[in-house]
Amino acid sequence: MSHDAVGAPGTPRRYLHSLWLLSARDLKVRYATSSLGYLWSVLDPLVMSAIYWFVFTQIFHRSVGEEPYIVFLIVALLPWVWFNTSVSDFTRAFRKDSRLVRSTAIPRSIWVNRIVLSKGIEFLFSMPVLVLFAVFSGATVSWSLLWFPVAVVMQVVLLVGLGLLVAPLCVLYTDLERTTALILRALFYASPVIYSFRDLPDPFHIIGAFNPLAGIFTLYRVGFFPELWDPVPVLISAVMCVLIFAAGTWTFRALERPVLKEL
Repeated sequence: MSHDAVGAPGTPRRYLHSLWLLSARDLKVRYATSSLGYLWSVLDPLVMSAIYWFVFTQIFHRSVGEEPYIVFLIVALLPWVWFNTSVSDFTRAFRKDSRLVRSTAIPRSIWVNRIVLSKGIEFLFSMPVLVLFAVFSGATVSWSLLWFPVAVVMQVVLLVGLGLLVAPLCVLYTDLERTTALILRALFYASPVIYSFRDLPDPFHIIGAFNPLAGIFTLYRVGFFPELWDPVPVLISAVMCVLIFAAGTWTFRALERPVLKEL
């Protein structure tokens, strides 16, 4: 494996500069080719929130979630969109820019990390929407909102680990791209987005704790709904994020040569 594969020592500034340029390029392409531009960062979660809010408050009797339910939904849907779009793009991370991946000397992990960064910036761009809904719906805020940046850090670690795992595997096994799409559809309903972790009945309560998104979404929500605090999924999620990051790093190192040959 080449020394450049996961980062040459003494070049963090070059790496960060290249990471920023690639991420900025992604954002410029996304917004420059769209008449709605920035609105696309919030339109998807807004439409999803409106649909679920209408279904579970106006049509069916809802026994899960908290009030105001629209804030409860948005505070988890926004990071879910970050997660979902990132993992979807991981499946094409190397094939999309295969010529650059082969020819550039920068560490090839950058093709994963630039997705995490660009999608993360879009996530941050969508925060005013959450603030507006929280204000107009009368949601209260507590000091537990300080857990919000911790949730962001945990999600970054999780996404980088998944990216380093998924991206090379999808080059070697092309069917994994469609498989990943199916897994993401199922994972949406298996994750506490339209419900909270404490709404899960046994034995799903125990199984659900090992979904790293359970603890992450709990941390996102406790600033508005402190009663949802539960250290069990949070601690398990933290451990799962570290394990997935370690597994992704090892997989990326092991598969870099076969991936380059395949490209």
